[in-house]
Amino acid sequence: MLKTQLRKDFDRKGFDPGASSLKILLWYFTSVVFIRSGIIPFSSVIVLILKLFGAKIGKDVRIKPGIYIHYPWKLSLGDHSWLAECRIENLAPVAIGANACVSQKAMLLTGNHDYTSANFDLITKPIILEEGTWVGANATVCPGVTLKSHAVLTVGSIAMKDLEPYSINKGNPAVKVKDRIIKG
Repeated sequence: MLKTQLRKDFDRKGFDPGASSLKILLWYFTSVVFIRSGIIPFSSVIVLILKLFGAKIGKDVRIKPGIYIHYPWKLSLGDHSWLAECRIENLAPVAIGANACVSQKAMLLTGNHDYTSANFDLITKPIILEEGTWVGANATVCPGVTLKSHAVLTVGSIAMKDLEPYSINKGNPAVKVKDRIIKG
C-alpha cells in the first residue's frame, strides 16, 4: 500500500467562480442576511435578489426562504419551478427546467475532490434537472448528473448517474424502481 500525505494546497484545476471577489463577498453577506436567515418570507423578493446577482429565472418561480445557493450567477430556473429549503452547491452550472421541484434539505452538488490525487484536486461538473423532475427531501444529486424529463429521485436517495425519463428512483446509489405515470 502506497502512503501519500495529503496537502492543503489542492489543485483547483483552473476553477473560475465566474465573478469578482467583490461580487462573491457581496453575495455571501446578502445571502446570509436576507435569504438563508429567512428574514424575507416572499418568494418574489428572493427571486429579484437572485436575478440581481445573475441568476436566470423564468416566470412564476417559487423559492422558499432558507435556501442556500453558492453562486446564483451559475443557476438557471425554468418557468413554474419550485425550490424549497435546499442546498445548491453550484461550483459548476445548475440548470433546472420548467415545472421542476427540489424539496427540503435536498442537495445539488456540482463539486468534489479527486481522492486519487495527492493534492485532492477539485473536480466540478454541471447538473441538469429537466422539465417536470422532482428531487425529494434529503436527496442528493451528484456532479455531472442529469435527471431526464419527469424523473423522480425519492426521499433520501442519491443520484450518482443520469436518471431515465419518467422514472422513479430510490436508494444509494439510486436505481429505477418503477415508471412514473402522471394522471390527468
